[in-house]
Amino acid sequence: MRTARASQRAVTFAAQSRPEDLAELEELLRTAGVAVVGTLVQQREHPHPNSYLGPGKLAELKALALALDANIVACDDELTPRQERTLEDELGIAVIDRTAVILDIFARHAGSAEGKLQVELAQLEYNLSRMRGLWTHLERLGGGVGTRGPGEAQIETDRRLARNRISTLRRRLRAVAGTRQIMRNERERTQLPAIALAGYTNAGKSSLLAALTGAEVPVADRLFHTLDPTTRLLEVNGRSYLLTDTVGFIRKLPHQLVDAFAATLEETRRASLIVHVVDAHAPEDQLEAMMGAVEDVLEEIGAGEVPRLLALNKADLLDDEMRARSWSGRRDALLVSAVSGEGLDELRERIDAQFVRSLEPVELLVPYSDGGQLAELHTLAGELRREDTAEGVRVSALLPAASAARFARYRTSPASANGKRTP
Repeated sequence: MRTARASQRAVTFAAQSRPEDLAELEELLRTAGVAVVGTLVQQREHPHPNSYLGPGKLAELKALALALDANIVACDDELTPRQERTLEDELGIAVIDRTAVILDIFARHAGSAEGKLQVELAQLEYNLSRMRGLWTHLERLGGGVGTRGPGEAQIETDRRLARNRISTLRRRLRAVAGTRQIMRNERERTQLPAIALAGYTNAGKSSLLAALTGAEVPVADRLFHTLDPTTRLLEVNGRSYLLTDTVGFIRKLPHQLVDAFAATLEETRRASLIVHVVDAHAPEDQLEAMMGAVEDVLEEIGAGEVPRLLALNKADLLDDEMRARSWSGRRDALLVSAVSGEGLDELRERIDAQFVRSLEPVELLVPYSDGGQLAELHTLAGELRREDTAEGVRVSALLPAASAARFARYRTSPASANGKRTP
């Protein structure tokens, strides 16, 4: 965005929506530093292929923007390049869509080198089909919502430069993904179970990560505060888990972002358990829509089959009526608060119980010369029973199946038939 963010005044518009459905777009614009001064909605079976709105509503939108002294209009859907051009020609002011706003927010919040590369790639792919001017059109990536390049000349050169930059970014992201994979392999070598916090943006995932692990994690009450995954160690009943906070999801998440953030979202797909964090303070219809949007994205990235726990966060903001509503039809959910600590102990126990059910009982005899293995067993099993003997240390423990195989040479007896014996 440009320096004078407060000078941007927007009218939001949409087809096939209710006025209240534009509340999320207004919050996105507020996060992007744009003041919303008006709203217009048209009920249509399908958006107009050329202008998104019908001719009458388009004239109404122009008059409304003029009356409210708006210098930008924002659509709650992703516009086609033709729709965007038609709207700009008819309205005479800048036109942006939901995707452009989200990309702008991501660009402002990206902190790591990888995050910046991912956002730039997503923006370039979005802008490629919309280029109508020189390469300086891409100054939009660092400029304000709705800024445009100056003219129509050398468009093929413009597009070629953009494609070359896209290819460069993809190569650099593949290299970064390789480094991330090495780090992931190192974590997996420890055989610690991985848990991902997933949910709608601003549901309180970062706050929950900090509350559960006691770690210092940056948090803020704003959309898309966390773009880079943050992993911390969670200890429950002596067992250790890797808990990762992931990028927040949103309704109509741009496919460019899903593609660009593939390596980041991989942390969610590869998790052994997903804690779906929900803002329990949201209105019921919004809550259902947000949960559905998260489930859709999880399916899209290949995480649809990963086991879930549902955590209804922000319990400290609920009155009795809202608490009853939150529990309605969600008896397996946990009501928690990252602020007050309500329900966090039960959430830890539920996480632990989820993994204990999959643990394998083992009886081991570890020689004293392999004392390092005992320390690793404590990390993997948490509580275990040990007995010092002349031959070595006899250990009874519950281990993840993959880890149990690594200690097979120390086994003294086969696992029990039911596979659920407590040490």
